[in-house]
Amino acid sequence: MQKNYINNFEEWKQEFSFYVPIQVRFSETDMFGHLNNTVPLIYFEQARTEFFNHLGLMQKWVESGTNNIPVVADIQCDYVKQVFFEEKLKVYVKIATIGNSSIDLHYLGVNNRDEVCFTGRGTVVLVNPKTGKSVPWDAEQLKQV
Repeated sequence: MQKNYINNFEEWKQEFSFYVPIQVRFSETDMFGHLNNTVPLIYFEQARTEFFNHLGLMQKWVESGTNNIPVVADIQCDYVKQVFFEEKLKVYVKIATIGNSSIDLHYLGVNNRDEVCFTGRGTVVLVNPKTGKSVPWDAEQLKQV
């Protein structure tokens, strides 16, 4: 299960601690009863949002008059095992690297038997919505991550 963003899978997997529980809804499946290939990206968004909220970053970003917002610059999902209607999943998220204005996040989706269903990664960039340009993380934000 070697992916270009995973050097040692077992070590990589052990580094996760934050997750969101998810139960697959009927509307997220196709006519064969398995999870539509677009849905893990929605699960990544849910995990990422709750993770940022857990870190205390979301509160600042949703304030009126905020100067900078997080924008997904790229996202990748690798499908490992089929997922079906009503399965219970844990979708993990962690920070892999922090850049000047970006954070590379990694994702892991496992079922209730701890079998890997999908993995992923994505870059979130801090952007000034008025200029559309990336801006560096400030010291306060870096303390939170």
